[in-house]
Amino acid sequence: VADLTPSTVAGHQGNVSLVGAVVGKVTGDSYTRGGMRFRVKDIGGATAARIPVVYHGSVPDLFKTGRHIVVEGTLRNGLFVANRNSLITKCPSKYAPAKSSKT
Repeated sequence: VADLTPSTVAGHQGNVSLVGAVVGKVTGDSYTRGGMRFRVKDIGGATAARIPVVYHGSVPDLFKTGRHIVVEGTLRNGLFVANRNSLITKCPSKYAPAKSSKT
């Protein structure tokens, strides 16, 4: 399964992994028919690409706006339809360590 970002996912057929950062408001409920909906953007990229995602299933405790995630699914007419229970939060590895509080 290929790891793709919001700026590279267009045109890919079949099941892929979408990697990105959650942006904007998270709406809906992952256990209802309409699902949980959110947008994902490239991590650290200058591109304006945003992909809307609809997701059903369990949601990791650390999931929130700004979090880096990986979700598997398929792109259908510009909407990324995630596979049930495929959402994973990633620990951001590029963040600098916390600065000491000396003033």
